[in-house]
Amino acid sequence: MSTFFDRVSRLFEGSAHIGAKGLHDDGRFVPERRRPAAVLIAVTERSEPGVILTHRPQSMQSHPGQVAFPGGKIEAGESAIEAALREAEEELSITPSAVRVVGEAAQFATGSGYDLTPVLGVVPPDISISPDPREVDDWFEAPLRFVLDPANHEQKVGLFKGHERAYIEINWQGHRIWGITAGILSNLSHRLAWQELVA
Repeated sequence: MSTFFDRVSRLFEGSAHIGAKGLHDDGRFVPERRRPAAVLIAVTERSEPGVILTHRPQSMQSHPGQVAFPGGKIEAGESAIEAALREAEEELSITPSAVRVVGEAAQFATGSGYDLTPVLGVVPPDISISPDPREVDDWFEAPLRFVLDPANHEQKVGLFKGHERAYIEINWQGHRIWGITAGILSNLSHRLAWQELVA
């Protein structure tokens, strides 16, 4: 019987051809010169797997209060995976060695001027998390079963730089997951036969 990590890896590798389905690339709205960034999609290995998400502090200039994955800019000489692991350690004290990296999802341009690479990883169920209050107001673990189920993905339309833009919103126990974060989860929902992970 394969482990949870093996199942995630098999499903992820077998769906690379799906690309950026479910993501809303904002490349046409932002400058061609964009900064590289990465986030970590940390999935907990338990009987009911979850995904670790954060609330950004209200004091932040960019996306204050929004739900996000741990992540940030890729520094010179770093790979997307290295950056995602470093940022997760800085924001939540997740030790890089505790993350079993599955791989990189489709890169896409964000309205804030980044070329963003989501990195999928599996973490232990009892992982110790200690958020840095300068970067994280709070954190929570949402059930993978809920956030990947398209039935919970509400289709919305809003204005962005004067243009109407479609986006996805996922609401779980008072946590409003939307924009880039919800788009990444939607892409993962398209890529993975997620029912196999939560059976």
